[in-house]
Amino acid sequence: MGRVRAIARPPRERVVVRELKILAGLARPHWRRYVVGLGAMAMTDVGNLAIPWIVGRFIDEARAHHLTPDLAWRYGGAIVGVSLLVAVFRYLWRMNIFGTARMIEFELRDRLFKHLITLSADFFQRRTIGDMMAHATNDLQAVRALVGEGVMSGYDAAILVVMAIGVSAITIDWRLTLASLLPLPLLAVFEWRLGRTIHLRYKDVQAAFGTLSERVQETVSGIRVIKAFVQEPATQNRFEQDNEAYYERVMRMTRLNSLNDPVITLLSGLSAVIALGYGGRLVLDGHLSVGQFTAFLAYLATLAWPMLAIGWAANLAQRGTASMARIQAVLDEVPTVRDGTSARELQTPMGRIEIRDLSYRYGPDLPLVLDRLSLTVEPGRTLGIIGRTGSGKSTLANLLVRLYDPPRGTMFLDGQDLNDLTLASVRGAIAYVPQDAFLFSDTLEANLSFDPAPHTAEEVRAIARVVNLDDEIARMPRGYETMLGERGITLSGGQRQRVGIGRALMKQAPILVLDDCLSAVDTVTEARILAELRPLMAERTTIVVSHRVSTVQHADEILLLDAGRVVERGTHAELLDLGGSYRALHDRQRLEAAIALGG
Repeated sequence: MGRVRAIARPPRERVVVRELKILAGLARPHWRRYVVGLGAMAMTDVGNLAIPWIVGRFIDEARAHHLTPDLAWRYGGAIVGVSLLVAVFRYLWRMNIFGTARMIEFELRDRLFKHLITLSADFFQRRTIGDMMAHATNDLQAVRALVGEGVMSGYDAAILVVMAIGVSAITIDWRLTLASLLPLPLLAVFEWRLGRTIHLRYKDVQAAFGTLSERVQETVSGIRVIKAFVQEPATQNRFEQDNEAYYERVMRMTRLNSLNDPVITLLSGLSAVIALGYGGRLVLDGHLSVGQFTAFLAYLATLAWPMLAIGWAANLAQRGTASMARIQAVLDEVPTVRDGTSARELQTPMGRIEIRDLSYRYGPDLPLVLDRLSLTVEPGRTLGIIGRTGSGKSTLANLLVRLYDPPRGTMFLDGQDLNDLTLASVRGAIAYVPQDAFLFSDTLEANLSFDPAPHTAEEVRAIARVVNLDDEIARMPRGYETMLGERGITLSGGQRQRVGIGRALMKQAPILVLDDCLSAVDTVTEARILAELRPLMAERTTIVVSHRVSTVQHADEILLLDAGRVVERGTHAELLDLGGSYRALHDRQRLEAAIALGG
């Protein structure tokens, strides 16, 4: 029998190279700024290396008794002039390199956000908000550090090393230069081994940060539930566990980072010992002047920064590439719900909905949520869908607005397969109100007029009257300009749902889908809202999803779903006469309402 061959994973070095290529692609449009910045940095390094040479010449002139007051002023003026040039060039490279890094961070954040809002609902079910926040904060900062500080330190180190070695070898003594650099290969091996481990550990750190961010976001959003159930101690305990996990991962990486400077300092010290011992011998033997030896020591001190910079650049490279890999994994995600190559616009939508033998499950290994469902809703008619939790009501609404793709040949809008139409035209034809009415941290008026079409203040107030909100808004201190808290937390559940309905009505779409969006209001308020809605519903195709009979009783047709199947269908009166499950549900809810009123 043949041996089974394992699928080889690409080595980590290849992955890092791939991320560096991606980063190079981000930097390529800004190459002119980088050229200016790197050129200015090279000139800064030339100036920094010129100062030790001037000092060395000054010392030799003084020892040879050739130094005059005029010559001393010239040397001093030369040092001041070079320092001024260094200051100018330093400003130029900081503006061009660090400024460009900020531009790349801005563009990458913009690209990430634009891509996120194109992804389908299933992606956000797989990924947490905390993880996305980590991408948009820490990961982007790590990428910016690499294309800014990383580029600066790596290039500066290379320029200084080449220049310092070249100048000292040519103008002073090549043997002393070579001997002093003997510890450098040890540094290269150390940095290579250290970088491999930091790359992996930084990924763990970012993943733990995402978990921690998600815990904080979830706690803040659910603070009322936490307090109501007296879960503050348990919540604190869970946060401490996540915080401890993040701390441990950070400390594992910090222990590695902490090795960097001491090792570099040790190797720099070895270079200094070699330079003092061997260089001192050369001075005593007359092969070097005191001024040359002083200049060489200054060059050697100059090399201390490149050695530190190399370690810093390697560290930033490992962090930046690890973060770029995490960001790129999101950018590589492809929306599962998207326009086909031949998708066409829905021209002048009328609102006729047809479903033919629709069966749907959320995954190949998951049970059916809808089972052989068929129905037709003519323009201007209202369909009521009722059933217990898990019967498939909301799934039907989600498929209609193509949050998920229905199987081809099962859902039609104005006689056209939903999958053959563009997402924008399908969603533009439908005003959808989910049960969980999400509101934004903006004014009440802005939330009501969320539709991109322009709306007048009077139109907003007219819709507020329809959803029975105008009196309540009038009692608020700033009326329609009242700022809502995050997710509309300053409003009650019923008020949020009514704002959601008003927002949908402002859209003026030919199809209205109400997905159990009156569940948080009492039956009296519900009846008043529905009475106001009926004239508007008569002008458009409406699907009303609810668990209450009172919500759907005026629909032209009602479907009772159970386990994704239609078990009963007809008008309210027909279903009551049938005496089946719908009648039992109706009687039970009437009894519950009577008991509540009696209480």
